[in-house]
Amino acid sequence: MGRITAGAPAALGRRIRKRRQMMAMTLQELSAACGVSVGYLSQVERDNATPTLGTLAEIAAALDVGIDHFIATPRQSESVTRADERQPFSVSGTSIIYEQIGAEFPGHELTSFIMNVPPGYRSETVQHAGEELIFVLQGAVLLVVDGQKFLLREGDSMHYLGQHPHSWSNPLDRVVRLLWTGKMLHGATPSAYIPRESGLASVSADDLFVASRDVTDETAE
Repeated sequence: MGRITAGAPAALGRRIRKRRQMMAMTLQELSAACGVSVGYLSQVERDNATPTLGTLAEIAAALDVGIDHFIATPRQSESVTRADERQPFSVSGTSIIYEQIGAEFPGHELTSFIMNVPPGYRSETVQHAGEELIFVLQGAVLLVVDGQKFLLREGDSMHYLGQHPHSWSNPLDRVVRLLWTGKMLHGATPSAYIPRESGLASVSADDLFVASRDVTDETAE
């Protein structure tokens, strides 16, 4: 699938900087409000780094806007999305193609996307308030939460609090499709999550190689 950008009038970083300046906030003040380092915010504003949706949601909350203030998302007139009608879009500067499946209405708390992740993609390690759930629709994803590695294959999922350091990557040589759902809270979120090894075991680099090969072999069949 090719990279599609749904009509962003300016690059993501410039749009964030413009909003911050409109609110008369310094980078230091924004950093304190959203929990993202000044250095990383500076990289984002200069379009030298692209935040994950979770990080972008925290930045948006600190700037008193919704995440859709910074990304062009298709809006639905009702709460139903049709598989053949969803318009793909991308965040400026990233190669991930998104499909919005959550509806936009007053009072909604959940945000949900289908993510088409290119081969070899790696996210940065982030922490933020709220929670995330990732479900693998096709392929496999390597998720790292609190330093523990979990290889999720088709049909697997993981639900975790955003305050735990986390990152993820596509270990395969083809596009991976993920269902991402998050509830982004602004402020402290009490921690009740302890990563477990039951069900989804931690994996080593060797395990990752074998499992990724297995995924490829299964798909070939």
